[in-house]
Amino acid sequence: MKRTTIKNEEIEKFSKIAEEWWKPDGKFKPLHKFNPVRIKYIRDSISKKFEVNDINKPLKKLNILDIGCGGGLLSEPMSRLGAEVTGIDASDKNIKVAKARLLKTKLKINYFHSSPESFKTKKKFDVILNMEVVEHVNDIDLFISKTAKLLKNDGIMFIATINKTLKSYVMAIVGAEYILRWLPIGTHDWNQFVEPDKLINIGKKNSLYLNKIEGVKFNPLKNKFLLSNDKSVNYIAEFYKN
Repeated sequence: MKRTTIKNEEIEKFSKIAEEWWKPDGKFKPLHKFNPVRIKYIRDSISKKFEVNDINKPLKKLNILDIGCGGGLLSEPMSRLGAEVTGIDASDKNIKVAKARLLKTKLKINYFHSSPESFKTKKKFDVILNMEVVEHVNDIDLFISKTAKLLKNDGIMFIATINKTLKSYVMAIVGAEYILRWLPIGTHDWNQFVEPDKLINIGKKNSLYLNKIEGVKFNPLKNKFLLSNDKSVNYIAEFYKN
């Protein structure tokens, strides 16, 4: 059987709620809360790496590929920061939502219904975003391998995901899905969560080397996510390709 990164039940699950992408208090509420900290982290890391000095457009002229882009929650701010953005998603409904938004925002973003292994392009990208997606794929080794091939040498890949710990089960599944009802029940499968060491090892096999890794933690007093030394639940890893 041919290997694939697509997990059909995951695609169906997110396709059913695709119309919720741009509702801040809807089914993607945690991502809306998560967006400010991840946008700043990505912007600052890219600006430092590529030495872009344009204050208004700190990502100017950089090619960014947003994999598992959903309705464009990250693609849009990356475009506003000056990047040339391409977004791909295995859910056709997600892509339709993202494209429909362009009529309103007037942003220039190229969206395609595709998985990494079936994406037809000759372009290599300066930056690849794999944000909150690896825990939903069928074959993480294949996924990282295929996405790494789309990255330029000396480019950056960001991967945000959830650690496989007892705490992540309590917080990301029991807490977020059953108690707080931030996410629909069944959004996450603890068996799909990824330990940082596993991610780092897969990266090395594909010429991706860890530059830094940060935990992300929700602060209930401030009602927002913040960077943290605690990587036991959410974390963001930044890899350089060489």
